Amino acid sequence: MATTAATFVLLVAGALVTSNDAGLSVPDWPLSHGSLMPEMVGGVFYEHSHRLIAGTVAILTLILALWLGRVESRPRVRHLGWTAVGMVLAQALLGGLTVLLYLPVAISVLHACLAQLFFCTVAVIALVTSPAWRNRSLSHFCPGEDRKEAIFCGLATGAVYLQLILGALVRHTGTAGGSKGVTLVTHPLLAHLGGAVVAGGLLLMAAAKVLRSPSLRGFSGGAYALVFLVLLQFLLGFGALWARIVRIEATQPLPMGVLMTTSHLALGAILLATALLLTLQISFSNAGDAAETTAAPASR
Repeated sequence: MATTAATFVLLVAGALVTSNDAGLSVPDWPLSHGSLMPEMVGGVFYEHSHRLIAGTVAILTLILALWLGRVESRPRVRHLGWTAVGMVLAQALLGGLTVLLYLPVAISVLHACLAQLFFCTVAVIALVTSPAWRNRSLSHFCPGEDRKEAIFCGLATGAVYLQLILGALVRHTGTAGGSKGVTLVTHPLLAHLGGAVVAGGLLLMAAAKVLRSPSLRGFSGGAYALVFLVLLQFLLGFGALWARIVRIEATQPLPMGVLMTTSHLALGAILLATALLLTLQISFSNAGDAAETTAAPASR
């Protein structure tokens, strides 16, 4: 949970870098202006803070993987820990390449997309290492009547991730030299606006299916959370669009615009993780009940 929280802070820090057009304020890597600790002024503050937080997350992820290898009996969970280590190393390399190659769109977008996947990975580790999860059997995927709800939630989760990819394209295209105030309307922006309707609709439908299912009453809190997050994300999306419009005329990013775009990205990460964790919980909910039922006669 601590690693997940630190990763979320890292996502926010990365969003602040792009929202403040600070991506090239430090033109070298892995050092910053040839130093481990440069003067934290202007865009350097955002860029170098992002690097410091990234280093902290990398250390936490390594500790987590070593800890899982020592105390975790489930091979899949141990493998998931080392997968997270590989992802954070790849993410660091992509981050360095974005600077050294002067913000190429493909690498910048890949860096943003892998960040979301890494956040989901450590969130899943937090879920499957929780005491409530340990009675679940991971060898069965959603036996029983809730299979359709689980699959639909999974489709909605995939739609959210595709929407985040489009969002990353919006942030890293239609720009020049890192500035977001060059081109107002781009093809990724139009696709992102259309995708918002599709992904939002799928999420609301998934929440409705969960709430209507008598056997999934225990997950109603997660379903209501999805509804709330979707509605709030739509509002922040309008705010991010407003920020893009006013940025055309502004010489510097406006504080309110930075707040809107950063919050929009951060809430998108929370929405993705919430949808994914709800999908996993529904998928394996009956398996845990079955395991407990089987164990009960043996204990007598």
